[in-house]
Amino acid sequence: MSEKIFYISQDGLDKLKAELHELKTVKVRETSSRIEQAKALGDLKENAEYHSAKDEMGFIQGRIREIEEMLKNVSVIQDVAGSSTVRIGSKVEVEAKDVVKNYKIVGSEEANPASGLISNESPMGRAFLGHAPGDKVEVETPGGIVIYTILNIS
Repeated sequence: MSEKIFYISQDGLDKLKAELHELKTVKVRETSSRIEQAKALGDLKENAEYHSAKDEMGFIQGRIREIEEMLKNVSVIQDVAGSSTVRIGSKVEVEAKDVVKNYKIVGSEEANPASGLISNESPMGRAFLGHAPGDKVEVETPGGIVIYTILNIS
């Protein structure tokens, strides 16, 4: 079984590594301290602070594992300037229904559709990949099929 590749920009990778460092060096210590303080209060069955801290520790440890797995299978998005087709990392200017929009194709970890960052795994991202300016691309949306014309790639 092949591992999933996580596409990410260098900036995104740096942020992910910083988050991992923060979790391991600060958050784990803080939460461990909270657990120990809560234990000192006695009766753990009805100790809300203890259970809250244990839950938080579980979340932190889960996020650490998630980031470490991503880092094992990460592929940094290379500069795609000058590419004649849409690739991960491309900035794409498209038109649909007489409205022009700009998107950047990014990996799923960095996606933020409200900011114009769409995942390569999203219906729009998958549809745009490999196409060139002038191509018409059909994207299935909850409201039906939308036809986009790729105007420019940078």
